[in-house]
Amino acid sequence: MKIGVLALQGAFIEHIAMLRSLGVEAVPVRLPPALEGLDGIIIPGGESTTMGKLLITSGLLEPLRRTIEAGTPVYGTCAGMILLARDIGVAGQPTLGEMDIVVKRNAFGRQLDSFEQDIVMPALGDVPFHAVFIRAPAIERVGPAARELGRLDDGTIVAARQGALLATAFHPELSGDARIHDYFVAMCAATQQDNATNDAHSRHDNTTDIPSTIDHRLSTIDHRPSTIDYQPED
Repeated sequence: MKIGVLALQGAFIEHIAMLRSLGVEAVPVRLPPALEGLDGIIIPGGESTTMGKLLITSGLLEPLRRTIEAGTPVYGTCAGMILLARDIGVAGQPTLGEMDIVVKRNAFGRQLDSFEQDIVMPALGDVPFHAVFIRAPAIERVGPAARELGRLDDGTIVAARQGALLATAFHPELSGDARIHDYFVAMCAATQQDNATNDAHSRHDNTTDIPSTIDHRLSTIDHRPSTIDYQPED
């Protein structure tokens, strides 16, 4: 398993460390050749306008879009969620626009309005996820192609999934809880299995059942939250 983390700007070091703690090969992605051979990609938090411009200057925007459209799993956190969204309410900002969600930037205010909250996410099990929000966006609407995965106490949607695409408004890499990263790793593993099965069908015209890996992986990892000192980042 090899997952790339977009390393143009933002919290990519923390994502790489979290993936490696799960035993996954994690590599920084700065130029298009680094997209080759990846089983998944994480787009970290940062400043979405800057990241969009850097996607263009690095030549990554269109190759990354093609990679998503080819079915490679991609997880966007905070600014990464903004880049994945189809509608961000702002014209002219470079984005990937591949996920059927409407996102509001800086939905909770500026840096001083950063906060933490436990979120119930049924996809992760019964234990709430301790989420860290730093100048965070919010999902205003989930389109028919996507589904929500988690809300704040006030009903604001902060996590969603659309097929092989995953998005959260918060920073799981700062929480001390690896379950969302593990959930994404399991998505990547399932896609690997789908691809292998499809290849086997095309060669041998046989069928293979694809086992679920998510519940098993989530049952084996540490989900203890930690208190975070906020750092200016988004």
